[in-house]
Amino acid sequence: MPTEPRWSDQPSSGHTLECAAAFAGRLEDVTDARVTAELFLAVLGRTQPPSAPEHWDDILLVVTELAANAVQYAPGPFRLTLRRTFDGVHVTLGDTNTTPPAPRAFRPGKGGGGIGWYLIQTLCDQVSVVVHKEPQSPVNPADPSGGTGGDGAAEDAGEVGKDVHVFLPW
Repeated sequence: MPTEPRWSDQPSSGHTLECAAAFAGRLEDVTDARVTAELFLAVLGRTQPPSAPEHWDDILLVVTELAANAVQYAPGPFRLTLRRTFDGVHVTLGDTNTTPPAPRAFRPGKGGGGIGWYLIQTLCDQVSVVVHKEPQSPVNPADPSGGTGGDGAAEDAGEVGKDVHVFLPW
């Protein structure tokens, strides 16, 4: 019978702490996404405090920036997922815009902006963007059940847009 190593303070592989929330894409949802992240970190911090105090604030700042970008550049709803990983926190923000984020020149005399993507790249250990230009089909041609897993219930198809994945230390 396999067991988890005794020296590991991580949850067993079947009990990873995760939080997912969906937002309509309104301006106030940026604050709600930040509050959601803060609640997740509070629960996580009770059993696994951050290795450095600034990690908490870095995660909140990145979530706020990703949510603000979703509201500003992507019409419609967005999804936020936070998950504890072996050595940090994996944040995913999915929105309806298929254009990947790109650095912009910082021009403070023209209304500001332009530092968010640089900030995210600097604070995160890893950043990746997965673009979904067409709805993702749950059907696998090699699956004799037609993608239903054998029980007749089809999975939800993915939406058009992108998922920004960031990994931050904890």
